[in-house]
Amino acid sequence: MGYQRRVVEDENAGGIFPADEPNVAFCIKAASWLDFSRRRQHALPMSHPAASILLVDDDPDIRELVGALLAREGFTVIPAENGQAMDASLTRGLPDLVILDLMLPGEDGLSICRRLRATSAVPILMLTAKSDETDRVVGLELGADDYLSKPFGPRELLARVRALIRRAGLNRVLQQTKVRRFAFDRFILDLDARIVTFEDQPAGLTSAEFDLLACFVEHPRRVLSRDQILDYTHGRQSDPLDRTVDILVSRLRRKLETLDPESRLITTVRNGGYLMTATVRQVP
Repeated sequence: MGYQRRVVEDENAGGIFPADEPNVAFCIKAASWLDFSRRRQHALPMSHPAASILLVDDDPDIRELVGALLAREGFTVIPAENGQAMDASLTRGLPDLVILDLMLPGEDGLSICRRLRATSAVPILMLTAKSDETDRVVGLELGADDYLSKPFGPRELLARVRALIRRAGLNRVLQQTKVRRFAFDRFILDLDARIVTFEDQPAGLTSAEFDLLACFVEHPRRVLSRDQILDYTHGRQSDPLDRTVDILVSRLRRKLETLDPESRLITTVRNGGYLMTATVRQVP
């Protein structure tokens, strides 16, 4: 790129910030965060399999800081500076989560997100330094599961990473042996296998779309407000005033109606929220 980034220490704030490029910044909010040994008690339990995270960001300082933080928390971190490096990594296997910067040299994050989503349901956390809501909306529309605006603190990053991994079904400690399958219209949703089929063919939902549909299936014929949907699907990690729910509902509707054009499974209730109209039954 046409500029270089450097990291400076802010004595007043007690932290470290990338300099020279104010619209692309990772913020360590306190110097104590740099001592990763003080976060040992928060690391993932050893009984959990080590989740792999592909970190795609062109800033080497951010890759180093974020990578070190995630590694200290028990994750396996695979760094990549651009889309080409990401593609090379994907040939060796699919990660459990992709953290993807929006502003990349060459192929940008939106284009990469579109490519990833076309071939995979891997959870995607989009990093954006832009304050414009349009970029966040476009990222979610293209298939990102969540976004995080720069500058951000380690606590919020870790919370969102863990939430996405839980939602992707990687927390095997609480995995249940009882099969929970539900039928509605011509769809089958299997909560434990985390798959939705339409006439025995995979519906191709992302992790976030699956969680949203599961929320409706477990609460059929009941109006769910945006706050309730956030509680069920995000554990209150999202701002209740943002458009995440509306965008996900729109994405889910399009996919379901593409498979079954005559279905109107999810309706909007004015000043109320959303309602799943289908009759849902449990199946073996």
